[in-house]
Amino acid sequence: MAKSKFEYVRNFELDDTCLRNCYIVVRLDGRNFHKFSEQHNFMKPNDNRALGLMSRSARSVMEELEDITIAYGQSDEFSFVFKRSTTWFKRRASKLMTHVTSQFSSSFVYFWKEYFAEQPLLYPPSFDGRVVLYPSNRNLRDYLSWRQADCHINNLYNTTFWTLVQEGGLTTTQAEERLSGTQAADKNEILFSEFNINYNNESSMHKKGTTLIWEKVNETTTKLIKRPNEGETEVTVTRTRKKVTSHSCDIIGDQFWEEHPDILESDQC
Repeated sequence: MAKSKFEYVRNFELDDTCLRNCYIVVRLDGRNFHKFSEQHNFMKPNDNRALGLMSRSARSVMEELEDITIAYGQSDEFSFVFKRSTTWFKRRASKLMTHVTSQFSSSFVYFWKEYFAEQPLLYPPSFDGRVVLYPSNRNLRDYLSWRQADCHINNLYNTTFWTLVQEGGLTTTQAEERLSGTQAADKNEILFSEFNINYNNESSMHKKGTTLIWEKVNETTTKLIKRPNEGETEVTVTRTRKKVTSHSCDIIGDQFWEEHPDILESDQC
């Protein structure tokens, strides 16, 4: 490639190579999604269409970048974990973040009609991103536990808040005042004693968020095969392939990680 006298400007680029032997987490958050959800008539406290679209967009990212071993999402955010040994984009933070953000955003628009058939997309959504490095399995698990704990806290509040508004007849200001200073037990009591709602029976996806991982699955198909002197014969073929699967389960405890040991890499460098 021919060089020019202007080549020197490349020296102004910062080296943003991510530290080796660390998990690279790219977290996306919807920008100004409170306004976006109102203008697109999202159901409160949870809209399964929106959550489904977020998960579908995240799956698109994982299928594009196979070094993402696990992704976790709730509300308008999703976190993508690149394995610590990844060499995608030479581990450049800016490249990883922009690729994940653009793939997610474009997928959100592309798949919109599959989830919001009756609701037109009024304007393009946007997502901001950040890159954080975690050097150990414990650090990474604590990060994902923090996001799932945040999901539970927010969902319990939102479920109680919107129940007070939609079924209790309170204004949003009155509901906010009613919940001011309350603990988790207080919110559970409000739901159960006043509205006969057992929070434990609420959707796992709403309480625990969505976890996406790679798993081997068996897929069975039927093919017609031509045999000499026998004509066409129907044959069942089973193949095993890796596929992104969705889970709404506890990822704070050990059981999930014991059942899926391939997600984490050894802490030994």
